[in-house]
Amino acid sequence: MLEITLQYKSMGTSVAFLAIKQDYVSLTHFKVAFYIHVFSAILVLPAGYTQFSNRIRAAAPNLHKRMGWLYVWVTMLLAGPSGLVLGVYANGGPSSQTAFCLLAIGWMFTTFMAVRSISRGQIAAHRAWMMRSFALALSAITLRAWKYVLVWAFHPRPMDVYRVVAWLGWTLNLLVVEWILYHQTRKTKYKGDGKNR
Repeated sequence: MLEITLQYKSMGTSVAFLAIKQDYVSLTHFKVAFYIHVFSAILVLPAGYTQFSNRIRAAAPNLHKRMGWLYVWVTMLLAGPSGLVLGVYANGGPSSQTAFCLLAIGWMFTTFMAVRSISRGQIAAHRAWMMRSFALALSAITLRAWKYVLVWAFHPRPMDVYRVVAWLGWTLNLLVVEWILYHQTRKTKYKGDGKNR
């Protein structure tokens, strides 16, 4: 991801992905949103990782907390809103645009719910919402991974694969998280029932 981000350090309007967005690079709000998204979203992945590292949480709880707030502020004020703007201009038409707009909204919503739950002392709920939020953040990676897989396996047309990965890149992540949470809840309930017998 860092390598992808560094492609845009020149702030040019025809670099990499922007080469196919020439209809929009003249729009100030699009260009501003794009660079905000690219350079802020790269902070989210390492910050989010610290929230799920038991070693960091145990050895450096203050770091865990600070990185958590970094994740929240970057998501809510920079990466999330700029992602919503970019979603409106996504390649692939209404299907892709809807997918990316829902991704941005869902990312901000799950992050907000994570903050809300921890402020109420609901640790389990906080962790569950953070898992959902980070699953959506990871779409930056999984979207590209799915694109390579689909192109290698099926050789679809570029816009067809883009429409598919626009949805697949984040919905499958959420399904995996919900599966994990469901089984964790079942395991906890089973242990609780066993103690009551």
